[in-house]
Amino acid sequence: MKPLLVTMGDAAGIGPEIIVRAFRAGELADAVVLGDPAVLRRAGSVMTAVISTPEDLRAVPPGCLPVLVPPGLPAGLATLPLGQVHADNGDAAACCIEHAVRLVQAGQGAAIVTAPINKAALAAAGVPYPGHTEMLQALAATAGQGPPPVRMLLANDELRVVLVTIHLSLRRALDAVTFDAVLGTLRIAHRAAAAWGQVQPRIAVAGLNPHASEGGLFGDEELTIIGPAVQAALAEGIDASGPYAPDTVFMRARRGEFDLVVAMTHDHGLIPVKYLGVEQGVNVTLGLPFVRTSPDHGTAFDIAGKGLADPASLVAALRWARRSLAASEAESFSSVTEQRVKRRPI
Repeated sequence: MKPLLVTMGDAAGIGPEIIVRAFRAGELADAVVLGDPAVLRRAGSVMTAVISTPEDLRAVPPGCLPVLVPPGLPAGLATLPLGQVHADNGDAAACCIEHAVRLVQAGQGAAIVTAPINKAALAAAGVPYPGHTEMLQALAATAGQGPPPVRMLLANDELRVVLVTIHLSLRRALDAVTFDAVLGTLRIAHRAAAAWGQVQPRIAVAGLNPHASEGGLFGDEELTIIGPAVQAALAEGIDASGPYAPDTVFMRARRGEFDLVVAMTHDHGLIPVKYLGVEQGVNVTLGLPFVRTSPDHGTAFDIAGKGLADPASLVAALRWARRSLAASEAESFSSVTEQRVKRRPI
């Protein structure tokens, strides 16, 4: 079986620490880490085995963390201070992500699980993307078709939220809430839910304005954009409803009335999920041609190197990736079996 590809994240943050802790807990037996062996050894007392390809995982001695060093990784990362922005760390984080995508596209990895990156470090390195989602979307582009439409899902045991807009200023995000963007989000969310066993998910759509605008009293986006997109989704067979008041729809979903909530902006959707706790939260990029998950937290520069980092969210991301792969394989097997049955002579 192909291994999971785990990217190191920002070397000055807690990514290397949570990777080492997850490894000690036995959660990386089927994974290869892309990063700097010295940084990972600094993050915790661990033996590393440098490998050249993901297939070399089979030959790694027990108790050794398999590390693949991507071409072009900056040198001397372990000498840089923890908890501080540095361009080399941003460059290294991007290098690991880019190589992970190349490997999974070449069929050498099963899925990608990314440790947290620092957006300021990316910017300092001249990386032209504000975060993982946008970078992965660009790297997944195909000749003649361009980048695939993607969306961010944040999930835990109680709530699953998909965003229409992501890393934009609030002023720009308001302009980005369009009919096509909302309908596209509903389509992506509907298709992606099959990966966790919900072929026909109940999707609640949160409004943009207070009380979902109270029939146009506090703005008209619900009437002119969001509502029509919901109706268009319904016409396509998607079980969508709303728009609902944003201040109550998450509570209703948590109680079991809905399987997913689509929210218009980053903080509208993510504050409720993160309030419930980031320990089990998972960030999933929907719409990519491969599985990608990540912990539901950032680099936590304030606690980097202090032995306080909790690997629970990374472990949840690893397990989500495995479940998604298993569901995909089961769906493929079911499809092949169905085709064989159809072709069987009567």
